[in-house]
Amino acid sequence: MTGHVRLVGLVFLGGCVGTAVRWALEEAFAVPTGWPWVTFAINVAGSFLLGLLLELLVRGGADAGWRRAVRLGCGTGVMGGFTTYSTFVLEVDRLGADGELALAVAYPLVSVVLGLAAAAAGMALAARTTSGTTSERRETA
Repeated sequence: MTGHVRLVGLVFLGGCVGTAVRWALEEAFAVPTGWPWVTFAINVAGSFLLGLLLELLVRGGADAGWRRAVRLGCGTGVMGGFTTYSTFVLEVDRLGADGELALAVAYPLVSVVLGLAAAAAGMALAARTTSGTTSERRETA
C-alpha cells in the first residue's frame, strides 16, 4: 500500500509540473483566434517526448523499480499534465463556433497525425540511440 501511495504521489507531482509548464507557455504565447499553435506544439512535442521516454524505458528493462517510478512520474504525470487534449477539444469547438470550419476540421486531423508521427519519431530515436546498448546487454545476460 505504501508503495502505491508513493507512486500516486509521483504522478500527482509530475502532473503539477507538466500542467504548470503548459500554463506558462499558453500564458506567454497563446493568441485568441486562428490556429491554436501553442496547444498544437505542446501536444506534438509531448507525443514525441512520451514516445522517446517510454521506448527508452522499455529497452532498459522491466517495468519495475526506478523505471516504473520514472514512467509514472514523468510519463503519466509530467507528460499527462503537459499535453492537453481537453483544451484541444475546446479549441476545435471554438473554431467551429467562430465559423472557422476549415480550421475546425484541419486542426484535429493534423494534430492527431503529427502527434502519432512525433511519437513514432521519439520511439525511433530511442531505438537508434540504444540499439548498441541493448544488444550488448542481451549478450552479457
